Amino acid sequence: MSVTLSGTQVPGNAVGAGVVPDKAAMLPLVETVLSWDLNRGSLPEVDVSLDLVKAFTAYGRVLEGELAAVCRRLPARSDLRCGPQATLSEAARRLYMPPPGCSEHGAAHRAQNLARLIQALLRGTGSAAPAPADEGTV
Repeated sequence: MSVTLSGTQVPGNAVGAGVVPDKAAMLPLVETVLSWDLNRGSLPEVDVSLDLVKAFTAYGRVLEGELAAVCRRLPARSDLRCGPQATLSEAARRLYMPPPGCSEHGAAHRAQNLARLIQALLRGTGSAAPAPADEGTV
């Protein structure tokens, strides 16, 4: 079974199936959720938002582990480590919160917050890796 969110087809295995979706499945969902206007317009059904919260939480925990591994490889006092460490702290707080209430607005708001966190974790895993050194430098 699949669901359509704002024109984006969500495969049944990406939402609510207990399987951690991959990056290719998650990026369109993140963009769709971030396009929701929570102040006007129709909000998705609570079940859809809660399924997305579950999927984002599962994927966020995978990314959290990847970012933690990247941070462990960086020198402790490196400036490259500051941003990713802050993202990890935020992930530790947001990814382990209890499920939101049953209101459409509350569930959609949590889904948007987790979508932003997914973006930050993806940025962190891409930007935290040290740049390769030039061979001609000392």
